[in-house]
Amino acid sequence: MKPGPTVIYLDSSVVLAHVFLESQTAPESLWNDELVSSRLLEYDVWNRVHNRKVPQAHPRVRTLVARTGFFELDRSHLARTLEPFPTPVRSLDSLHLATIEYERAQGADIVLASFDRRMLAAARALGIPIYQA
Repeated sequence: MKPGPTVIYLDSSVVLAHVFLESQTAPESLWNDELVSSRLLEYDVWNRVHNRKVPQAHPRVRTLVARTGFFELDRSHLARTLEPFPTPVRSLDSLHLATIEYERAQGADIVLASFDRRMLAAARALGIPIYQA
């Protein structure tokens, strides 16, 4: 990704809250911004939708996936996961954080949108800006 306007990196927690119409959701304005994520988001969201057996969520997932730009998981994006993080992180979180760090190192202006407290703590410790509505 080339330097440009700020883009919002979506964590699965934000997408799933929107898809399942949970009480804690991102503001509607978020969905009008430029959205990006690791390709991992698509797999994670579909897996959870299928696990919950909620077919009425399928159109919302397809719409969100279609309007999100995806970074593919390649060695350059994932190399960071081989190093320790400043706070304990789960495997999927390390992949998302590594992708954000790689893209920011390439000059992308990215902020993280997440509802996950552990993910947010790790992002703050890494100096990754957090989306503020």
